[in-house]
Amino acid sequence: MKERILDGVFQPSQKLIENDLALEIGVSRNTVKKALLKLEQENLVVLENNKGATIKSFSLEEISNYLKIREALEGLIAADAAKNITDMDIEQLENILGEMKQHLQTHQFDAYSQGNLRFHDVIYRASNNQQAVDIVRIIKQQLKRVQFKTILVPGRNENSFKEHHAILDAIRSRDVERAEIELKNHVANVRHTIVNHYNVLM
Repeated sequence: MKERILDGVFQPSQKLIENDLALEIGVSRNTVKKALLKLEQENLVVLENNKGATIKSFSLEEISNYLKIREALEGLIAADAAKNITDMDIEQLENILGEMKQHLQTHQFDAYSQGNLRFHDVIYRASNNQQAVDIVRIIKQQLKRVQFKTILVPGRNENSFKEHHAILDAIRSRDVERAEIELKNHVANVRHTIVNHYNVLM
C-alpha cells in the first residue's frame, strides 16, 4: 500500500476500503488495519472514526513549508559533503550525471528521476550529517507523489540538469559556500515549480 501511495496509484483524498484492500492484497482485514495505522504514523493516510482511511492530501502551504525545511537542511548537507567528498564519490556523481543527461535526451523521465535520487544519495553519504539526512528523507517521502511530476513541467527538466551540474561543480571544487548555495537554489526551484503549477501537479 505504501508504494502505491508514493507512486501515485492511490490519489490524494481517495478513500481506502479495508475489505477491498484485504481481498486485493490477499491478507486479513486485521492486517490491513495494522498497515493503515502505520501509514497514519508516517503521515500518508488519515484515519477518522466511522469514516475509515483516506489518502493524505497536502495543501500548497504544507508542501511549501516542507520544501523550505528541506532547502535549509540540504544546504547544510551539501556544505558538509563539500568538506568530506572523496575522489571516488565525485567520480560516481559524474557518472550518474552523465546517465541523467542521456535519460533526458531520450525522454526517459522515470529513469532521470531515479538518477536524481542516486545523485543526492551520494551527497548525503558524503556529508556525514545523518540527522539532517534522516529528516530530508522523511520530507522527500512525503512529497514523492508531487515532486516526481515536476520533471514534466515544460523547461523544468533542462533546468534541473543544469542545477545538478552546478551542484557537482561546486562540490568537485570543494567550495563549501557555493555547494550550499547551489543545492539550496535547486530545492528552491523545485518549490517554485510546485507553487506555480500546483493545480496541474495535484
